[in-house]
Amino acid sequence: LSVLRRRCGIARKRLSGPGLAAEGRVLRSVLYVYHSRLLRHRPYLALQQVEQCLKRLWKMNLVGCLETLVELIPKKNASKAHAECLVPSQLMLETVALKVLGGCKLILRLLDCCCKAFLLSVKHLCSKEFILLNTLASGLLSRLWFVIQYRCVLQSLTSLYGALSTVLPLVSETQQTPYIKGFTFPSDISDFLGVNISSEAKKQKAQMLATKKSTSWMKKLFPPMPEAVSKVGKKRKSELCTGTMKNRSILGDIGETVV
Repeated sequence: LSVLRRRCGIARKRLSGPGLAAEGRVLRSVLYVYHSRLLRHRPYLALQQVEQCLKRLWKMNLVGCLETLVELIPKKNASKAHAECLVPSQLMLETVALKVLGGCKLILRLLDCCCKAFLLSVKHLCSKEFILLNTLASGLLSRLWFVIQYRCVLQSLTSLYGALSTVLPLVSETQQTPYIKGFTFPSDISDFLGVNISSEAKKQKAQMLATKKSTSWMKKLFPPMPEAVSKVGKKRKSELCTGTMKNRSILGDIGETVV
């Protein structure tokens, strides 16, 4: 029970972190601004799929469900082996386990949509289509993908399911009151998800990094300036820096209010 309580707390903290919510708000704002202009643009439609996955994840109320479960778990285990101990009901454990399975599937889908939408945005950026939107989208999607992976949201949910699958049979032995009927909870969540989480994350990261490293599209958008212009710019910059250093005592504090 102590392991289950700890893993519930970790998963709840990572799901309700500020990063995921902030990226979701930015995504909704971008979609709202471009709604009337890009209804049939492929990166925009891919962004809508990402936003739909995020919306479904919040509507599951997985965070609230985990908070309820934590409140039902006693803070201290019984000291004696045969002492009585309050435990969450089979109904509650099955409900949380089912939501965790669905949440893992949904996050896998979200990561896949992020990767596909990112590749589409970069592709259309190379074609010089809607440069501002695609630049925003590529940065937003890479950050959203990174937040989920770096904060280990999916990994925390899979480890939580491991603790749930250990406690659930023990609780059901005391009193058989099954709530979910016609469904067998898998002992290993990897079999249910159908993919290896770590290998899938490495594959998606390799695809996104390979696209980022190819800078040919950046050269198309921002062609290199001629050498003569570059030398003039460097000369002016050095003169400006020298003049600033000389006049530093005259200008006074840089933090003073300028009227």
